[in-house]
Amino acid sequence: MVPELLSPAVLRDVEIRNRMWLAPMCQYMVEARDGVPTDWHLMHLGARAAGGFGLVITEATAVSPTGRISAQDTGLWNDEQTQAWSRIVSFCQAQGAKVAVQLAHAGRKASTWPMLPKYAGRHGTVPELAGGWIPEGPTDEPFPGLETPDALDTAAITRVIDDFVAAAHRAEQAGFDAVELHFAHGYLVHSFLSPLVNTRTDEYGGNDTGRSRLALEIARAVRDAWPAHKPLIVRISATDWIDGGWHTRHSIELACTLSRIGVDALHVSTGGAVIADIAVKPEYQVGFARSIREATGIPVAAVGLITEPVHAQEILARGDADHVAVGRAALREPSWPQRAAHELGVHDASLYPGPYRRGSW
Repeated sequence: MVPELLSPAVLRDVEIRNRMWLAPMCQYMVEARDGVPTDWHLMHLGARAAGGFGLVITEATAVSPTGRISAQDTGLWNDEQTQAWSRIVSFCQAQGAKVAVQLAHAGRKASTWPMLPKYAGRHGTVPELAGGWIPEGPTDEPFPGLETPDALDTAAITRVIDDFVAAAHRAEQAGFDAVELHFAHGYLVHSFLSPLVNTRTDEYGGNDTGRSRLALEIARAVRDAWPAHKPLIVRISATDWIDGGWHTRHSIELACTLSRIGVDALHVSTGGAVIADIAVKPEYQVGFARSIREATGIPVAAVGLITEPVHAQEILARGDADHVAVGRAALREPSWPQRAAHELGVHDASLYPGPYRRGSW
């Protein structure tokens, strides 16, 4: 019997060769600062596709210039970016992987210094004179240590929704197999969801319904724009880890509504809206994925310090999740899925590109 980790999965009409996802991880390698992915991104994503991952998810890819976490992030708001992504997507698909783009807006955490060694010692918001810009948020309350954002009015919110829709159209042109909407980690949509951040009193705040409005309007608009046969995934932070903040009950309610809209899977992470004391340890977020899966029935991906194949398999075998996303371990080991197959007693030659089969486990 093939272990769950190595079993194929189907989301809408897209068959994914196994349950191992490459988690999105910012690379900060667009040195031209134009949002166009480069050979670095081809190498980074292509190596993990060749390494056997079933679904490869891009880094947070901004739907607008002001939606970038840093000036060196990728984007999907113009034709040049679309064409560059198409090359990368085609290569990854040729290795047997499916490819999702994570569409994102950084909100009040935008315009920060890239997390790279050459910027060590530089923290906070990049000033406009150094190529930064004014971030945007639900209110003008800044994230601690960052600059005061512009509070989005309803016209600006409509523009943000339109940017997500336009990026989804471009994702289809680039050939992506799936779209993941980034509603986690304190970026724009999560900041609207969290009662610790969103203190608005208009239709986009005031209560749980108002705070969820932006997330649901984006999801509904993108689902309508994205091809019906291709899956739509949403990444959420299941909890803010602080009393009075966003927590599992909110996530379950949101998940139910997203499922009715046509979202096909949730990628369950935690935290990021505010500074919190999080006890980080292996698999520390898996319980949240299980709670949402049990309460809603929607397929979920678990993520968060999942490093060993046997543990990933146990997560699926217990019914905690339907998919497992691997991040930092995949930075160290692009062919993590090939080792996973070996350690779980499966010899799957299809996980190896032809030239690499002589080196198979």
